[in-house]
Amino acid sequence: MATAKVETIVITESEGAPCFEVTEVVAHAGRGLEGDRYFEGKGKFKKLEPKRQATFIEMEAIEAVSRDYDIPLDPTEPRRNIVTRGIALNHLVGKTFSVGEATFRGIKLCEPCDYMQGLVGKPVREPLKHRGGLNAEIVSSGTVRVGDAVTVTD
Repeated sequence: MATAKVETIVITESEGAPCFEVTEVVAHAGRGLEGDRYFEGKGKFKKLEPKRQATFIEMEAIEAVSRDYDIPLDPTEPRRNIVTRGIALNHLVGKTFSVGEATFRGIKLCEPCDYMQGLVGKPVREPLKHRGGLNAEIVSSGTVRVGDAVTVTD
């Protein structure tokens, strides 16, 4: 049985700025990912809500867009923070799960929007529909690193 894991970690410092990869990030309960736009209050949505603390997307979804729609897509482009492999994120809505040293709770699906598509500059909204990721609340703080396991705890 394959282990679900973190493939890539993506943050950006301000609204609309290009995203970049990091090898680890500190997740702060109730606040967000250190260094990311929402942690700093500089995201498109100024009000920090639990659903904006961290976002996840499956690497398999990114690869499917490239393969099935012939739209090359880099893991930073969908603007989701934690790129996973080996776990169905849609099934984590309402569930608690651990990633590295941190614990998260899935809030709702993170459907792609026109704003994200405009920043990407590619027609990815429809190809990512219903597989655009997961919005999550950070329940307990800790460091998340590339390669860390993703484990459902309830």
